[in-house]
Amino acid sequence: MRPGSPIKSDAPLERDIAIHIFSASAAMIGVCLTVISIVQTFTRSKEVQTLVDDVLAVNALVFLCACLLSYWALRTRSTRRMHRVESAADIVFLFGLTGTVCACGMIVWAATV
Repeated sequence: MRPGSPIKSDAPLERDIAIHIFSASAAMIGVCLTVISIVQTFTRSKEVQTLVDDVLAVNALVFLCACLLSYWALRTRSTRRMHRVESAADIVFLFGLTGTVCACGMIVWAATV
């Protein structure tokens, strides 16, 4: 930004991020539930199946929390609160993505064993 230029509000951008977190979290809940049913059907090892199911079920709850937090960020009127809630939604969403990658690794490495 150039010195002397008017400061623009980032509120529309912030709401746009919250909308993306909201929709992606809702989609990831469906992905977790779908993969749980696929793992139940095709995994031969009971130990891996139980562990992967547990990780994916926790991930679905984590994505639900991210979805609810982003919805709260969209509905709040306070800009300061919106930023805090949206930051929490970001962190929770990234935690869920990390868990999903771990579950994918468990599925892949269980298939090779």
